[in-house]
Amino acid sequence: MLRGSHSDRLQSRVPARLDRLPWSRFHWLIVVGLGVSWILDGLEIQIVSSVSPVLQNRATLGLTSVDVGLVGTAYLLGEVIGALVFGRLTDMLGRKRFFLWTLLLYLVASGLAGLSPTLWVLLTFRFLAGAGIGGEYVAINSAIDELIPPPHRGRVDIAINGTYWAGAMIGAALSIPLLNPHILPINVGWRLSFFIGPFIGLVIIYVRRFIPESPRWLMTHGRLEEARRTVAEIEQKIRARGVKLDPVPNSKATAVTGHGTVSYSEIARTMFRKYPSRSFLGLSMMVTQSFLYNSIFFSYALVLAHFYHVAPDHIGYYFFPFAVGNLAGPLLIGNLFDTVGRRKMILFTYGTSAILLAVSAWLFHQGVPSMPPRRRYYGAQYFS
Repeated sequence: MLRGSHSDRLQSRVPARLDRLPWSRFHWLIVVGLGVSWILDGLEIQIVSSVSPVLQNRATLGLTSVDVGLVGTAYLLGEVIGALVFGRLTDMLGRKRFFLWTLLLYLVASGLAGLSPTLWVLLTFRFLAGAGIGGEYVAINSAIDELIPPPHRGRVDIAINGTYWAGAMIGAALSIPLLNPHILPINVGWRLSFFIGPFIGLVIIYVRRFIPESPRWLMTHGRLEEARRTVAEIEQKIRARGVKLDPVPNSKATAVTGHGTVSYSEIARTMFRKYPSRSFLGLSMMVTQSFLYNSIFFSYALVLAHFYHVAPDHIGYYFFPFAVGNLAGPLLIGNLFDTVGRRKMILFTYGTSAILLAVSAWLFHQGVPSMPPRRRYYGAQYFS
């Protein structure tokens, strides 16, 4: 560590030492330990979508279509507020502790949602579960930016975010037996569905115990010596596996200002005054993908149930093609974001999705596929 030109600054090689690390077991630990959050989010949205027709039955909560929409809205609102609140707290108090706190909040709230006796209790716990997942998003993306080396950062980001659809596949598969009235009572299966995520999350808590605090966060909060020790421990584990690490020259040292937490007003000024075009791009991308993945998918099961007369225990089958395609995308083209470039690939993927959505809308407008006749047992079992 070198003294800078200003008395309040230090020069540190910690960022350069992190960025020059080869892919190792440590990086797999980050991917597995943090990627589960996207799996849980995909699982949650899939479960809510699948159980929505069941929740309209008088034997369950007897919700209306508007009520079902409110359940989805409460979850998304929780995600937004959770990201803002926990994002601020992770900057103040550290990444590592919130890897556990936000996951625990989700585990407890999601499990309690399955025990809800009324709509308002369900809305409350869905909001809290969403807040936990929103906080998870902050921790995940911070860890990717701060712990993954630049040559792998793009594909790791895409791969981790793509695991959302692994969660959707799990939720779709398990909803088939859980929502089958011939296997479980109608007021039991939907409740058990909300315990799938907490069960997976409990396994991941153990893995997260071994994820260290971000050395970059430690640096910006004046804990430079602790940041150095953390990087040294990571390097030692990599060397223990026979990997030779070249020393980092002093010329690659980075200035550490120690500003720590950044205020919301400073973030807003940076986004909308210094980088307005980049901020608009990011916001437009988030809005468009959220419209498809959240807005449409929350009502997808209701459309299948009410207009195409698909039984709730069969709805999971209709999610599989979309989930498989989304999960395969990062595996097939994820590396192109690091080789071809982010800008070209964003234009290609979003443009292709827009064309396919337009074609799908036209097909539905033309009545393709057509609606089959309603099955008598379906109405009796689920909408009595």
